[in-house]
Amino acid sequence: MAQKPSIPKGTRDFNPEQVAKRNYIFQTIQKQFETFGFQPIETPSFENSDTLMGKYGEEGDRLIFKILNSGDYLSKVDDALYIEKDSNKTTASISEKALRYDLTVPFARYVVQHQNEIEFPFKRYQMQPVWRADRPQKGRF
Repeated sequence: MAQKPSIPKGTRDFNPEQVAKRNYIFQTIQKQFETFGFQPIETPSFENSDTLMGKYGEEGDRLIFKILNSGDYLSKVDDALYIEKDSNKTTASISEKALRYDLTVPFARYVVQHQNEIEFPFKRYQMQPVWRADRPQKGRF
């Protein structure tokens, strides 16, 4: 018997009714933020690994989804490192990007990168998905 397609654990689909409700809630929140002078920003879904790694501590680093480099990513791995088969040591050679774990570090990077264009205090809001490579507890995504 053919197996039904599935989605990765910790993710979910939203049907049209759910999307409409979510959009209504997001629009209500956005309207309130903007009423009080907050401005929206968006940052990329992924950042350079060196921006994210080490900022969350050792436990947090294990919860970050790393993205494999494009192309023949194993060609950059030293042969001795490859033979050793230590994924922790190899990761830096095969992955230079990672999905954001929360919005704090990407926001800090944004402020540093755009500090001459931002008027302080910078009142911003940001509503975007994040990805954590952990086992979600019941009822969490």
